Amino acid sequence: MQFLVYILAYPLLWLISILPFRLFYWFSDFVYFLVYHVIGYRRKVVRENLALALPHLNDAERKVIEKKFYSHMCDMFLEMIKTMSISPEEMERRFKVTNLDLVLDYAKKGKSVILVASHYASYEWLMTINPKIGFQGVAVYKKLANPYFDKLVRKIRSKYKTEMIETRKAIPTMAQNQRDGTLSMYGLASDQSPKLDRIFHSMEFMGVEVPVHTGAEMLAKKYNLSVIFANVKKTGRGYYEATFIPIADNPKDFPDFEITEMYLKEVEKQILAKPEYYLWTHKRWKHRVDS
Repeated sequence: MQFLVYILAYPLLWLISILPFRLFYWFSDFVYFLVYHVIGYRRKVVRENLALALPHLNDAERKVIEKKFYSHMCDMFLEMIKTMSISPEEMERRFKVTNLDLVLDYAKKGKSVILVASHYASYEWLMTINPKIGFQGVAVYKKLANPYFDKLVRKIRSKYKTEMIETRKAIPTMAQNQRDGTLSMYGLASDQSPKLDRIFHSMEFMGVEVPVHTGAEMLAKKYNLSVIFANVKKTGRGYYEATFIPIADNPKDFPDFEITEMYLKEVEKQILAKPEYYLWTHKRWKHRVDS
């Protein structure tokens, strides 16, 4: 059944990917209408999250953000499909990096890094920077239940030579790369809720006390990896700009969990600046301490 679903869906995905951008975003508008107005996908979760994270706004203001978020979410996931056929030249035009020299300096020093990002703006297209960075790009991700779609997602995300590894393989891969002397940049999006058996630290995130992922910090300290944050902004429909922000050059010098808190403070700044570009459908605050 999983294979049947895949072979039926793949031709449609390919057709979507080759649409001219004007038609592509018209189609995204249609998908938004279905997802938001007809299906109401996770609308209750989104409203609860917005009320928790943005209590200073009134219902009408949060409703505006809610609609903008769903429109952006549809754009973003369809843009991942667009990656199947988009040319490198077009991608270069649509996803820019303001301070690539910062990353290149780490490469010149022979220092592998962890790039922490968030589920904000275009975390999917962030993987397209790999050919420019002087590192072997390695993205840590959660495997999809359908093995055929998982393979497709890996193929799409690996188009720019990014190596995709499952979460459970992160430590063995880092250990092997360190033994081999492979200069690597490990990408992790660590702003979502951790599993209950992996909770080691809680902090205020968007004004709410919640458990937080600490894996990136633990890995950085274990393998002495510098930590930088990818601040991605949406500059127009289908256009993004990334700026790298140093978090910790020598992670072992920092008290436990300080790096995690510094990273999440940067994520908060993103959200407060333009909340409509955060992925509000995730149940980020489901394990909040006061619940």
